[in-house]
Amino acid sequence: MRSLGWVLAVLIVMLQYPLWLGKGSWFKVWDLERQLEEQQDANAALAVRNQQLAAEVKDLKTGYDAIEARARYELGMIKQDEVFFQVMEQGTAEVPIQEERP
Repeated sequence: MRSLGWVLAVLIVMLQYPLWLGKGSWFKVWDLERQLEEQQDANAALAVRNQQLAAEVKDLKTGYDAIEARARYELGMIKQDEVFFQVMEQGTAEVPIQEERP
């Protein structure tokens, strides 16, 4: 009778092994669920970014205001017959270096 108990105990352990430590174990399922949540968060952030880029593309295709703003701020362009003033803060002006000539 005692050996039957040991045999049943070993069978129970053998049946539990794949559940806890095998290929489709609970630990792997939990890890995959965590990875899935991280990927869904990353996808949500990228979806927001894609929406912003799509709105910017639409604005660039349909309106001249966005093109003008981009040309002004990124390329430093000005309109014709416009006067450009550059205001420098005190202490940030660069002093030209004068080279000594022999």
